[in-house]
Amino acid sequence: MYTTVIPHTLTGTVAVPASKSHTIRRLLCALMTEGRSTLVDPLDSLDTRSCIHMCRALGASVTVCPDRIIVEGVGHPIDNTHAQAIDVGNSGTTLFLGLAVASLASFPVTFTGDSQIHRRSAQHVLDALQGLGVKVSSSNGYVPITVQGPWHGGRVSIECPTSQYLSALLLAAPCASAVTEIEVPLLNEKPYVAMTCNYLNNQNIPYEHTEDWSFFRIPGGASYKAINGRVPADFSSAAFPAGAAALGGEPLTLEGLDYADVQGDKILFQWLEQMGCTVQWNGQKVTVSRHGTLRGGTFDLNAVPDLVPIMAVLCAYAEGESFLTNVRHARLKETDRIASMAAILTSLGADCEELSDGLHIHGGKTLHGRTVDGCGDHRIVMAVAIAALKATEAITITGSEAASVTYPGFWEMLVV
Repeated sequence: MYTTVIPHTLTGTVAVPASKSHTIRRLLCALMTEGRSTLVDPLDSLDTRSCIHMCRALGASVTVCPDRIIVEGVGHPIDNTHAQAIDVGNSGTTLFLGLAVASLASFPVTFTGDSQIHRRSAQHVLDALQGLGVKVSSSNGYVPITVQGPWHGGRVSIECPTSQYLSALLLAAPCASAVTEIEVPLLNEKPYVAMTCNYLNNQNIPYEHTEDWSFFRIPGGASYKAINGRVPADFSSAAFPAGAAALGGEPLTLEGLDYADVQGDKILFQWLEQMGCTVQWNGQKVTVSRHGTLRGGTFDLNAVPDLVPIMAVLCAYAEGESFLTNVRHARLKETDRIASMAAILTSLGADCEELSDGLHIHGGKTLHGRTVDGCGDHRIVMAVAIAALKATEAITITGSEAASVTYPGFWEMLVV
């Protein structure tokens, strides 16, 4: 599928979709709950559907309604001995977090996925699970992967270039039968671990960690309670309409965002102010506009690699030099986002240099229209669409259906 975006300016009001990270974590907590949970206004996306498929395969009853998802959980240990191979589609979050949750089962569970998932290694997670007594079968950490509990507990060390590795262990460890201790010599994307810890806190699940998060201790033997309520809106998705407002300059209001939420991507709004935008909060609404020049700068994206594509676009248009730094792990996402964005922006007329851990961009260039490969990456597809709003001609994006992975209404939003 391809979509052509013509230059134009967005104004008006945009309702921000629910958070993928919150939705998937709530589904997994609900799976491990013995009883009914209700997720109100969750994200309806391909990633969510992959996680629902996994929950059903592990024995949960999941009812999808227009404004909510109702889950009858299985508690723990998970004992659905008829689980088939689980296809997680394009959802790395479902794969990594699901591997740990499925390791609470005493029967083998096999995971597979699409072509991109086949290129994303889970070896760090699998090594840790093996150290905790879980049986693992894979080819160098790539799907198809089979795990089989029980999870006996113990002490393991795991490097986490993506926070999903640690979040996976933290979500499942409370339901193990014994203590799990986790050494973390490397941790990127800390705000997502904070989100996972918030779920443990809200469930009154005991755990301990050092101040620098290099060590966690989870006693085991705990249980999840029903998890209900509205799923928070997604700051990662909000970055795209916010970026459109930064480029166009006209006021655009985003609805549904809670700035008190732990999502790390909310830092984008601070960066927009630093770049010359006006950002006005009114409860859970935020209005972004710009009257002066958009300015470049230096931005550390270690905690927020999902912002690499949209920040690269904004810096390409901004005056002056920009550096996106400390985000080498962006190479491990759906595609190598550093290499892909450098190549795409250069092809559109930007002056963009690929660094080992980020991008160096000489901004203020005029971007031109052409056909661009979206690399099968939802965030690259959406970032290029935002770039097209200020280009000299239309930009056609192939693989544009990828936007539905996390933002199913994205293309409709572009005509606000």
